[in-house]
Amino acid sequence: MVTEVRRFSEPQKEQYFRNSGRCSPVLQRKLKRELQQKCRCVFEGLTKAGSPALLQQIYTELYITEGGASEVNQEHEVRHMETASRKPGGAETAITCEDMFKGPVDTEAPVRTVLTKGVAGIGKTLLTQKFSLDWAEGKAHQDVQLLFPFTFRALNVLKNRSFSLVQLLHHFFRGTEEVSSFEELQLLFIFDGLDECRLPLDFTQTKALTEPTESASVEELLVNLIRGDLFPYARLWITTRPAADEAHTIISHIKTSRSLHIMCFMPVFCWILSTVLEHVLKTGERAELPKTLTQMYIHFLVVQAKVKNIKYEGGSATDPPWSPETRKMVQSLGKLAFEQLQKGNLIFYESDLSECGLDAAAASVYSGVFTQVFKEEKGLYQDQVYCFIHLSVHEFLAALHVHQTFIHTGVNLLSEEQTSLWTKVFSSKSVQFYRSAVDQALQSPNGHLDLFLRFLLGLSLPTNQSLLQGLLTQTASSSQTNQETAEYIKQKLRKKVSAERSINLLHCLNELNDGSLVEQVQQYLSSGRLSEGGLSPAQWSALAFILLLSGCLISEEGCAALASALRSNPSHLTDLDLSFNHPGDTGVKLLTALQEDPHCSLSTLR
Repeated sequence: MVTEVRRFSEPQKEQYFRNSGRCSPVLQRKLKRELQQKCRCVFEGLTKAGSPALLQQIYTELYITEGGASEVNQEHEVRHMETASRKPGGAETAITCEDMFKGPVDTEAPVRTVLTKGVAGIGKTLLTQKFSLDWAEGKAHQDVQLLFPFTFRALNVLKNRSFSLVQLLHHFFRGTEEVSSFEELQLLFIFDGLDECRLPLDFTQTKALTEPTESASVEELLVNLIRGDLFPYARLWITTRPAADEAHTIISHIKTSRSLHIMCFMPVFCWILSTVLEHVLKTGERAELPKTLTQMYIHFLVVQAKVKNIKYEGGSATDPPWSPETRKMVQSLGKLAFEQLQKGNLIFYESDLSECGLDAAAASVYSGVFTQVFKEEKGLYQDQVYCFIHLSVHEFLAALHVHQTFIHTGVNLLSEEQTSLWTKVFSSKSVQFYRSAVDQALQSPNGHLDLFLRFLLGLSLPTNQSLLQGLLTQTASSSQTNQETAEYIKQKLRKKVSAERSINLLHCLNELNDGSLVEQVQQYLSSGRLSEGGLSPAQWSALAFILLLSGCLISEEGCAALASALRSNPSHLTDLDLSFNHPGDTGVKLLTALQEDPHCSLSTLR
């Protein structure tokens, strides 16, 4: 378990030493009695289930070190512990629980904030409980006049509620209800389980609070307390798990989605993904991590709209992202994206911007507002050249424009089919709209509409449309429309479609949350009945989708197993794509040898 400290600033230090006012013995006695009742016993499993054990009898002293490695821990925390246990002993300093808030002998600056990190189950919560009990029983830490232990689990329940800091203390500690001021006392706040926090703690945008009686949200109170705006002379102790827990959550989540995992081989998508997931995790909605490509890009657009409002319009993080100006900008960028995609253009000029209602003179302002979406470059002869930061962003905005146009006006931009506002509410019109999109994407000789189609179908889901509430003033489509569209795609897969288009159509089904084809083939694989034949063309496409090996992080051991499988029977495989893998020298030798094996038909290895 590692502890890091932060000391008082000079003004805080002076106030800290002045705050030795006399604490009411009655108040202190009430609080100590309350903490003794809370901390004296430890229950295994459910509280009140079985016999409690006395903490003082079962507590085992923990090995606590001061400081901590400066590098980011990228391993699973248990593996990190195993690795750390094999490292030779260094210059780490062991400290006791009683010494955590004591500064070195050669400095007068006391410690204000202590952060203790340790893996799950190592004993951080029991450590804070023992600390609180020792204070309550008068055995240690008596320089602290009032001690307030909190858990983030309990604080999470108060999300969206408002208190003053004094009211928050009254809420959790009944013995303090008669006290309205704590400003001349030596206080210690304990916050256990920062890794479990579901409150959006924003240390850059949260307004400063200096009055403990001023009402605010719980997250604002916590930020101001930790930042030192509230009770700057109080001491804080925070416990947490290593950051690898969050990293492990993100990486595990990405690996569950093939479409997201494959895209991670593009640096720009990694940046988009990290931008989105950082925002989602900060807002505390961990149970709703984006699972599809469309969801990821919707979140990205929302994040950029919020950044624009905060940076250029003086808004706050809690303001709605869609102002009239922002909506107009997205519509203009979407129109530009679609028209240029239809023409096959990836770069545009001032005349292109003007045709879409974008002021060329203000293009730099737009690029500054949506820095992460649009950029300006110098072309030949110093002409201004514009493009989106990545083709995927270009195609997403184009799909969004086509979707918005259809639900707002009934116009199908893919076929120029005009639909009246009355008849477009019928699901058949929506189904025809998405069918025409599928047909046009399949007719593309180079697949330039593949990603566009995935985004357009993803935007048809009501759940995804709800993420754009405020930008989309109307919603369209239904579960029936989505089912009929998915069935139409399966019909296409039953016909002769190129391998590339088949794979993209399966990605489209994924955007529609339809995994039935893949599930059918997986059942064949698990039952061992695949060799019996009888798969439909659509199921063969699904099998190819499942067996895709690009970007699967195949190791040398995996290459050995693959080579053995391809040699075990006469193989008719002619093309093997192992791009974006790390097979190592041994793996490469094993695979290239297959091309000379008489039992293999392998001719192309990528």
